Amino acid sequence: MSSTAAQIRVKSRTRRPWTPSQIVLTLLGVAVSAVILSPLAWALFTSLKSETEAVEVPTHWLPKDWTGQAWSAIFENGNITNWFVNSLVVSVCVTVIVLFVSALAGYGFARTEFRGKGALMGVVMAGLMISPAVLGVPLFTTVQQMGMVDTYWGMILPQCAPAAMVYILYKFFQGVPRELEEAAFIDGAGRWRVFFTVILPLSRPSLAAVGIFTFISSWNNFLWPYMVTNNPDLMTMPNGIATVMNSYGIQWAQLMAGGLTAGLPLIIVFVFFQRQIVAGVAHTGLAGQ
Repeated sequence: MSSTAAQIRVKSRTRRPWTPSQIVLTLLGVAVSAVILSPLAWALFTSLKSETEAVEVPTHWLPKDWTGQAWSAIFENGNITNWFVNSLVVSVCVTVIVLFVSALAGYGFARTEFRGKGALMGVVMAGLMISPAVLGVPLFTTVQQMGMVDTYWGMILPQCAPAAMVYILYKFFQGVPRELEEAAFIDGAGRWRVFFTVILPLSRPSLAAVGIFTFISSWNNFLWPYMVTNNPDLMTMPNGIATVMNSYGIQWAQLMAGGLTAGLPLIIVFVFFQRQIVAGVAHTGLAGQ
């Protein structure tokens, strides 16, 4: 029995040889990963150069003299902590509001019938075809008339009506079996209780994907915070770093250090929530089938 068990263990430990298709796919994945990661590597190496070395021609990847001068300069010349807090407050508030509004709107379109539903859905879908830059001037005029210029709410509220997120959750809710809701209705649950106790728990993957995409979009948003605030104490990370660059000229090493500082939270979010992103996209893609 012992020899048989040992043979089974040896067989289980031996790996099957790779097929040509697996080798090709692996090499292709490595090549794509290298292309995607190369800008990050270039930014990191440039941020560890001196400003003189960063603009040398011809350029070279690795620094000749490794230095953290650009990193110390970006923290000394700019209020990184304040910009980080502002970006975090704005992005978190936008994400929470978008999740609440998009879930309610998507469920309403998917499960309720009311007069003018088709026309209203068409208006929402029209938002997918309009660039946010086109709405900059009318949105700024509206925010100015409401007295919300140079305020957190002026940066938050105009970002809280994304038609794409409503459509994603609308398609997901269409794929939820109606029998689950009917069973809850028979047990005496109302529409709101069904939504919060049955629908939302089932839609966690899609809600996670929507929340992550919204957070990333709000964190990277440069144009709208730049238009709606001139107060240095309210600037977000992209706007604050751009201000430092304008004040001291184009300092490429500092620019790369600032870009990496602003992008680090997004990298952390992706690393820790990549499973939720993939699961959310998969569930959303299958929802309409």
